[in-house]
Amino acid sequence: MPDLPDGWTPGGPLTARSLKTEYAVRPLGTEVTRPRLSWIATAPGYGATQTAYQILVATAPELLTPEDADVWDSGKVSSARTFGVEHEGLVAPRTRYHWTVRLWDGLERAGEWAAPEWFETALLDEGFAAARWIGGEVDSAPLLRRGFAVDGTVRRARLYASGLGYADLRLNGQAVSDSVLDPGFTAYDHTVLYVTHDVTDLLQPGDNVVGAELGRGFFGLTSPNVWRWHQTPWSAEPRLIARLVIEYDNGRTAEVVTDESWRITGGPTLSDSLYTGETYDARRALPGWDAPGFDDSTWSTAAQVDAPKGQVRAQEHEPIRVIETVPPADVTETRPGVWIVDFGRTTAGWTKLRATADAGATISLTHGETVTDGNVVAANGHVEGDRIQRDEYIAAGNGVEEWEPRFSYKGFRYVQVEGVTERPDVLMRVVHSDVRPVTRFTSTQPSYEQFDQAMRRTILSNLHGIPTDTPFFEKNGWTGDAQVGGPTMLATLDLARFFTKWLGDIRDSQAESGQLPVIVPSSGWGFTDLSPATEWPTVYPFLLRELYRWYGDERLLREHWDSLTRYLAWELDRVEDGLSVSVLGDWLPPGYGSGPAPEDRRLTGTAYLYRAVVAAAEIGDIIGQPNDYRKAAAELADGLNRAFLDRDAGRYRSADDPDYRQTSNAVPLAFGIVPDELVERVAANLAADVEARGFHLNTGCLGVGVLLPVLTAHGYGDAATKVALQRTYPSWGYWFELGADTMWEKWEDDSRSRNHYFQGTVVEWIFENVAGLRNVDAGWERMVVRPDARGEVDSASIRTETIRGRVSVVWKKTSRVLSLDVQVPVGTTAEVHVPSAAASDVTAVPAPLAGEALYQDGFTIYTVPAGQWSFTSRSA
Repeated sequence: MPDLPDGWTPGGPLTARSLKTEYAVRPLGTEVTRPRLSWIATAPGYGATQTAYQILVATAPELLTPEDADVWDSGKVSSARTFGVEHEGLVAPRTRYHWTVRLWDGLERAGEWAAPEWFETALLDEGFAAARWIGGEVDSAPLLRRGFAVDGTVRRARLYASGLGYADLRLNGQAVSDSVLDPGFTAYDHTVLYVTHDVTDLLQPGDNVVGAELGRGFFGLTSPNVWRWHQTPWSAEPRLIARLVIEYDNGRTAEVVTDESWRITGGPTLSDSLYTGETYDARRALPGWDAPGFDDSTWSTAAQVDAPKGQVRAQEHEPIRVIETVPPADVTETRPGVWIVDFGRTTAGWTKLRATADAGATISLTHGETVTDGNVVAANGHVEGDRIQRDEYIAAGNGVEEWEPRFSYKGFRYVQVEGVTERPDVLMRVVHSDVRPVTRFTSTQPSYEQFDQAMRRTILSNLHGIPTDTPFFEKNGWTGDAQVGGPTMLATLDLARFFTKWLGDIRDSQAESGQLPVIVPSSGWGFTDLSPATEWPTVYPFLLRELYRWYGDERLLREHWDSLTRYLAWELDRVEDGLSVSVLGDWLPPGYGSGPAPEDRRLTGTAYLYRAVVAAAEIGDIIGQPNDYRKAAAELADGLNRAFLDRDAGRYRSADDPDYRQTSNAVPLAFGIVPDELVERVAANLAADVEARGFHLNTGCLGVGVLLPVLTAHGYGDAATKVALQRTYPSWGYWFELGADTMWEKWEDDSRSRNHYFQGTVVEWIFENVAGLRNVDAGWERMVVRPDARGEVDSASIRTETIRGRVSVVWKKTSRVLSLDVQVPVGTTAEVHVPSAAASDVTAVPAPLAGEALYQDGFTIYTVPAGQWSFTSRSA
């Protein structure tokens, strides 16, 4: 720590908090043999730095001392690193390890040991041992059970299980966890996930029963659809593998594994489909089937079945859970026996029914995002048949009955209930991957808060183990959607584990040629139909680079390097005359129905390939892998400019676009492809077109996320603000004038999907330009604060939890005086741009260590280390 100027305080020694392993707090089952440890370093005062750390790992918390640590003592390690620190001790299967850390600061003061945390390994090389995949021929969703005895005091018990496509696991009549739609969806011919459950407290002395009900998911989907999920390489009937390990206090271990000793029968779930819904016959329910004392003598013997081809691995990303339960906002009987329930919000999940009906009576629940002529709209031209998102409950006639589905989710705001005579009693269950929100934004501009909340709900509605494009129609992992939405998604939520898993899905989906499909996972359809579309699978290098920017994840870059280079070799090999051919382009701009924009798709295809190879070059630099990607990028830029840049007019055009296309110009500006001498003219023409359209955009999903940042970066922040706050078609405000509460797929009022994030990326601009917070690189090693889109806003604030700690920016303008407060965590350097007419108009508390500030283009610029900083500008 350097000498501090007068008025500065170094604060106390560093302390470590928020200890995590592999990005998780207390992960129950990791298969990483060198798990990465992380913490957040904190200290009061200013300019604190971490100069060293010491980690202790032990098999019991009482052994966490330098004298007793029986697994690993790192010793004092001179390093500022606070994340990605690999555990160097040996790890054994099914073992809990406790760990702690202490830190040294720049004054060589040692902090206290952090409160201990733990991680637990999964099966590792033990695998499922004697367990076998089991199933059987039944006429409905199978129920499987196995009785066993507990004959001692249980110290610990773990259930390791994979049910395909989904498993509802039970022990002694209780759910083993609160997760749903488990395990996660993968390319099952490459990877199958199993889940670790702590079932210690569910066991009881004497007789016990472990059971499972299995759903189809995408593993055994039978609904015919255009993406051919019903004809995948892995398609099969549901099956289960499980290993229950019971450890007793006396050191003895007992196991229950799936084999032919299990019993099987068809249960009350007659059918389940992610697209059509579920049918449940309560008359076939078997009370107590999953508990001791139930007579299963009429059940069949479970059969050993073929194992899936994929490698069985521990699931380490967040589970899907029921996040919230919402009562109806309105219930209307549109005609006798037909009720429309409006929940007042659009989401993904299902409904929970409570009803009284005669035995055999069928109650149907049809879910949709819109209502037309008194009916919920539930049509999907991509799936055969007229049953879409409809659950059916056949009553047992036993008084008040409650039910909710287990194996399908829907995209909806409304549910149409038929088959009841009284006002239906239904609740909305909001269901998505249980990822952690990290950012909170506020502003005096209501539209910006509205957009932020809508985008947040939309993203979450599309997180179900993979990032999907719509919870209603497709539930597919479109790579282009994640490409354009990724930065906003990462700025809003902690997606380190979620995207790590999906990047694995991308690698699993790669063809031998190196090609990647447009949807991941893919049945094979994504390699041919609507492909090749360069702007879509180039998400691979871009997302890897983004995860390094947000989390500093170098291991991920190394793990994917070989697959990444194979993919880019395939892409570069098909370049013709310096251009990449693409069939999708700037999807769904205003006025073009349900397809691509009119411009030559080679323009955006080449631009996105350019950005991809630049990202790959940077990845290579980070991990020390030599490459020629910068040369390839230069050739692509030359090809694009040669084909599409009108140097005299200062604009990009193609023979297919007589109209000015904003995306064709904003994308080259955003990606740094425009020749330096033409940047100003191209940006000016873009701003002029925006103004000529009455400050409306004409972009589809590729251009929408870069348009406003490009305008703002080149001095047209006022124009960007007018586009952002526009309330007439096409605009985000137009959607909300029509009653939207989420982002839509299309700009038109007849948008097919009402829960689609790829056009909602205005939120990235709000965070970075209105609030003014920008993460530069290497896991927030550097950040920029620059609120350069302040039109129509008196104040804004943003707070986000980063991998290094909390970052916040709060600015407020009163008359010509602007106050700006910035919180910078240990390990981060912030470049703070304070709006001002001159550097002399700005005061800083405390005076920055960097000395004299720089003044440039209406901002006084300070470079500051960790601490709480306050700036006041008298001429903003």
